[in-house]
Amino acid sequence: MNRRTFGLVGMLAAASIALAACGGTSGTGGSSATPTAGGDTSLSSVKNAGEIVFATEGTYKPFSYHQGGAGDLTGYDVEVAKAVADKLGVKAKFEETQWDSIFAGLEARRFDAIANQVTATPERQAKYELSTPYTVSRGVIVTKSDNTSVKSFADLKGKTTAQSLTSNWYTLAKDSGANVEPVEGWAQSVSLLKDGRVDAIVNDKLTFLDYQVTNPNSGLKIAATTKDSSDSVFAFHKGSKALDGAVNTALKELAADGTLTTLSKKYFGQDVSK
Repeated sequence: MNRRTFGLVGMLAAASIALAACGGTSGTGGSSATPTAGGDTSLSSVKNAGEIVFATEGTYKPFSYHQGGAGDLTGYDVEVAKAVADKLGVKAKFEETQWDSIFAGLEARRFDAIANQVTATPERQAKYELSTPYTVSRGVIVTKSDNTSVKSFADLKGKTTAQSLTSNWYTLAKDSGANVEPVEGWAQSVSLLKDGRVDAIVNDKLTFLDYQVTNPNSGLKIAATTKDSSDSVFAFHKGSKALDGAVNTALKELAADGTLTTLSKKYFGQDVSK
């Protein structure tokens, strides 16, 4: 399912520069060093390791998936992450992790960052360091093409939608009055919708457009679109300000040299980076 949270637009607010002292933790990946009273080691740990470890699902096309189902890991987020790592002078390593446990893994320091269409929200900003946005999009309601009962989010009241219980789209669907059928991902949502077991899906427009590229006769349509857009970012451990700052610099350079635009058009046919 979509990993964004709806409604926050614009640049991220500056966070406090004070770092709380804490002890080291163990993990299977990512930098094990944690910020101490003497300073933030997040960037130096990555530099010393020669790699930055990103958590990503690997099952979330077109952002993070395996080519042909079993090929190399690829996707928009994966390529942006690799481009960022290149700017940092290190290699990008990916730990494939289910969405429902991805933030727990970040907090346990199994990896350095999440690259999986994480949407910036006040709640996440309070708990993590968030980069500047590298994807901007909108939410949509997807229904069967012959559905005439859903034309707005208000029309979801009393209807059933298919959502991941930990996604922002679950919150939007519930706030709109929908009953939610829990699912694991987009493919399951589509299956339930086509089978008539749910009335709609609330998700990201880019996910639907990508689906339509390979399924032009899907029998599905966009019934409504949110007015506000959502910003997708990289998420880091709280206190990893040095690494966050370096990634922000890299993203600025990738925007200036056209890399983000090129990658956007490769996967979506238009620039979704701004």
